[in-house]
Amino acid sequence: MNKRFFRVLVLMVMTLILASPASASWFDKLTEAVSEHLSSSDTKENSTSNVSKQLLSSADLTAAFKQALDLGSQRVVSKLGKEEGFNGDPTIRIPLPEQMQTVKKWLDKVGLGGSLEDLEVSLNRAAENAVPKAKTLFVETIKQMSFDDIKTIYNGSDDAATRYFQSKMTPALSKEMEPVVEQSLSEVGAIALYDDVMGDYQSIPFVPDIKANLIGHVVDGGLNGIFHYLAQEEAEIRKNPVKRTTELLKRVFGAQ
Repeated sequence: MNKRFFRVLVLMVMTLILASPASASWFDKLTEAVSEHLSSSDTKENSTSNVSKQLLSSADLTAAFKQALDLGSQRVVSKLGKEEGFNGDPTIRIPLPEQMQTVKKWLDKVGLGGSLEDLEVSLNRAAENAVPKAKTLFVETIKQMSFDDIKTIYNGSDDAATRYFQSKMTPALSKEMEPVVEQSLSEVGAIALYDDVMGDYQSIPFVPDIKANLIGHVVDGGLNGIFHYLAQEEAEIRKNPVKRTTELLKRVFGAQ
């Protein structure tokens, strides 16, 4: 098959894709279009066209989606893994643990509630320090994705990849982040602040006994922030041409 004919074939395929009902998947539309052409070609052209079909389906789709997810996850980690990544973002800012709201209420009554604001900032600083640990896990998870995984995600909702990452990564990512959060809580002064706050609180007569798991709270808040913005990145890549930063992404995602 000469180059000119191949370009005509690709143009025909993409035209059929864009003209097909939205309910049909990109993969199925592509396969159907190429199959129709193959049925009217001779044996030699059929063989070459079949290779082209593979290149325009599994190989391109797999490479493009892995590329998109890699770029999106890198942007999320860079956005959140810096000072004010959590603390300066009201959407994902980690609040005090629910149990500490009771502590705050009692300390506010005696004019000692201000230190809890410092504690809340420290919790967010710990999350910002821990987020970069997610980068390696994203890379490894993306590498392990099969074509069936990617096809399902590609034809899924705007946050299908994010939900896939959550199911695959949450246990491992929690484990990776816990020691970083624990160390960071100490380094940013959160542990000392917590001890001071609880000392003030326990000095008040008749208050209920309160204990808070700061490490677990920060890890959970950190994961929520990561996947919140990953879902946004995924939706933008699917819908917004500006986010398709490579020719491969433009070609594959432009066919949706």
